Amino acid sequence: MTTQTAPAASASARVPQEERTRLMRARLLEATVDCLVERGFGGTSTTLVSERAGVSRGAQLHHFPTKNALVLAAVEHLTEVRGAELAAAAARLPGGPRRTRAVLRMLGDHFASPVFTAALELWVAARTDEHLMAAVAPLEQRVGRETHRMTVELLGADESVPGVRELVQATLDLVRGLGLANTISDDARRRGRILDQWADTLDAALAGSPSATEGKAS
Repeated sequence: MTTQTAPAASASARVPQEERTRLMRARLLEATVDCLVERGFGGTSTTLVSERAGVSRGAQLHHFPTKNALVLAAVEHLTEVRGAELAAAAARLPGGPRRTRAVLRMLGDHFASPVFTAALELWVAARTDEHLMAAVAPLEQRVGRETHRMTVELLGADESVPGVRELVQATLDLVRGLGLANTISDDARRRGRILDQWADTLDAALAGSPSATEGKAS
């Protein structure tokens, strides 16, 4: 009888441990992102991350024995966080004649957010670290493709019209550049004026697109 019930007891004991492990890893990855924002890549260390996460050094080293292992895991975590934040912000956007402005403000806020600052730190570090580049590059390409697709959808842009794809890409290049400027100083007011002007440009350029007209009406 004891022999038959042992596997079930063992399985029930494994579930909480797996959940504790998942939560510990999540804390470590979130702490890594926070450190990247506050201290930069050079100032981020495994010791600092474990202290911030409230995890013992031994436990941290068990899951991520080196800074590179920790940062590489944080790259994928950061990609998921950025995607989730963008999707949540997009779901709250209003329709109507000021939708283009709302879309651009949403993108501008995202690229001025702490998660983008953390991503910038990884971009700079990856430039001279081939292992980090191997992890960062494909994930950034994935984020770029998804952000482009989402922007096309939110603007109701028809990329079969000549020049529209380039306008969408120029929009994303613009908000990334404004996000980069924001790392030096709070640029919110200037960013808002630029994006409002660009919204007028986009509205005029996309005015003839059937899908854009439908987006404004929704």
